[in-house]
Amino acid sequence: MVEILEMGRDTTDLRNAGAAVTAPEVDAWFVREILPLESLLMQYLRNNWRDRSDIEDLRQEIYMRVYQSAREQLPKFPKAFLFTTARNHLINLARKGNVVPIEAVADIDVLAADNELPAADRGVIARQELQRLQDALDKLPPRHREAVVLARIEGLSGKEIAARMGIAETTASQHLKLGLHALTDLYLRETIDTRRRT
Repeated sequence: MVEILEMGRDTTDLRNAGAAVTAPEVDAWFVREILPLESLLMQYLRNNWRDRSDIEDLRQEIYMRVYQSAREQLPKFPKAFLFTTARNHLINLARKGNVVPIEAVADIDVLAADNELPAADRGVIARQELQRLQDALDKLPPRHREAVVLARIEGLSGKEIAARMGIAETTASQHLKLGLHALTDLYLRETIDTRRRT
């Protein structure tokens, strides 16, 4: 947190860079609007990123992105902006790692509001999410679905997946990659369609 605020102070006058917002305004906005959301952000990161040792660094990277964007223009809806930035950052990191964890693309509105729901409602939402995920998984081509299930549900390595499927490891990797991308697209489409119906 301190690094972000110090970074803003080092920029002297943001107007020299053509920005519409001054450093003190961004600092005050950040402290007032973003820092109080830290516990929700940390919960979101813990729920959506597997490697716990990355969480603190991820928070800092997200804060830097939010702060830098606010230097151009203060977002109208800070909470939504923060969680959208976090979601996009996790998706970008997952793509760079050639891994698309399903948790990284979960519905942002459900995640942000999850804290405010009673336990029974969270259970219903979780079951609906699982059903949407299962529906998306069922729509995958059989070989893609098999690779995704073996990797993400059974936790097999690329070599083990190839052996189980009776194909080359590079082919298994391609099935997994295409399957995860298709699953992500289908899952998001299913989520959007469900929201439109409600």
